[in-house]
Amino acid sequence: MLPLDGLTLLLTSIIYSVYFLPFLLLYALYKTYLRYIRADWIHKVDWVFLEIKVPREVNKSPAAMEVILSGLHQTSEGSLVDRYIKGRVRSWFSLELVSLGGVVHFYIRAERKYKNMIESQVYSQYPGVELFEVDDYVQAMPYGQPDADWEMWGVEFKFTQPDPYPIKTYVDYGLDKDPKEEFKIDPMTPMLEFLGSIGPGEQLWFQFLIMATKERYPKPGHWFKMQDWREEGKALIKKIMEEKAGASKDETNPLFTSEFSLTAGERDVIKAIDRSISKYGFDCGIRAMYFGKGEAFQGINIPRLLSSLKQYGSLNLNGFKPLLTTSFDYPWQDYSGVRLARRKRRMFKAYIRRGYFYPPFLRPPLVLNTEELATMYHIPGQVAETPTLSRIESKRGEPPPNLPI
Repeated sequence: MLPLDGLTLLLTSIIYSVYFLPFLLLYALYKTYLRYIRADWIHKVDWVFLEIKVPREVNKSPAAMEVILSGLHQTSEGSLVDRYIKGRVRSWFSLELVSLGGVVHFYIRAERKYKNMIESQVYSQYPGVELFEVDDYVQAMPYGQPDADWEMWGVEFKFTQPDPYPIKTYVDYGLDKDPKEEFKIDPMTPMLEFLGSIGPGEQLWFQFLIMATKERYPKPGHWFKMQDWREEGKALIKKIMEEKAGASKDETNPLFTSEFSLTAGERDVIKAIDRSISKYGFDCGIRAMYFGKGEAFQGINIPRLLSSLKQYGSLNLNGFKPLLTTSFDYPWQDYSGVRLARRKRRMFKAYIRRGYFYPPFLRPPLVLNTEELATMYHIPGQVAETPTLSRIESKRGEPPPNLPI
């Protein structure tokens, strides 16, 4: 027999379980309902796929793309009816860099209602570009079909540090100062060169899924209050200052503060975080996939893909590392190959559906501000001499205003 205390504990547990079971069932039903109506809303969205044709001469810094990205910072979630009856979700966009057999393309995928806004924003900053509505390139990829001989390897990236720590941006590389062409260093160039280096029968896909960030972090010391990445950044700055103050406190000098004890590197970190959280932020998902048809698949391109974002990282700030890959480190993790095949199918499906922020492809997003995004995705200038980067040979001119009708 159970001791009296043990029996009492068992009976109490049963009573509490029975008491809370209806609430748990209601919560599970609510979450299932919410997932269904949101999936239905997303399924009905009318998407548009735009290709940006790059002009031969671009004399603007990535700051021009930063202006465009500010226009994509759409925070509206609609009314309570929209969210909890119709299933409306916040808008997201996909910025894509793609190499098809070595020919590099720039794409933007968005809801059709934003098409005119995107076109006006792009043309206002880059008058020489051309935007075309095109078919989605993923539809031409037969990967996974019974008679297809395409191989695939994919990766999703995450930060090496908390979100408020910024990556190295075009400002750090001096592109905001408009230096002479021979002194310009565009951090996007290594990626463009990598995209342009693959051959026939190979494809490389990069997508940057972006959605205006919101308060999604639990606020320390509160049960239900949330905070955004800006509040986290302010807390990080305060933590650095307090840790330095505790490590170098001088009791004999009451005027001594942590500000005077900070090293040059620590000041740079605080300054970088402060600048980062002063701009619009986006919840982001970064995903990349490499395809090769039969013998055209080159395994050497896998480490090259993983290294393609290295130039944005630094030891004292932030960088990128794999969150998930379509591979396993040890044979016993998937000796039959079933898990690997399932993971590849799932990542491929997530890519073609541009899923990241909602089930069934929900992933933990990272936060990039407009400056960071513009560094990784912008119209490259002449400093990017990638031969396979498709550029417009001539500028489209406007007719004279006095032309007779």
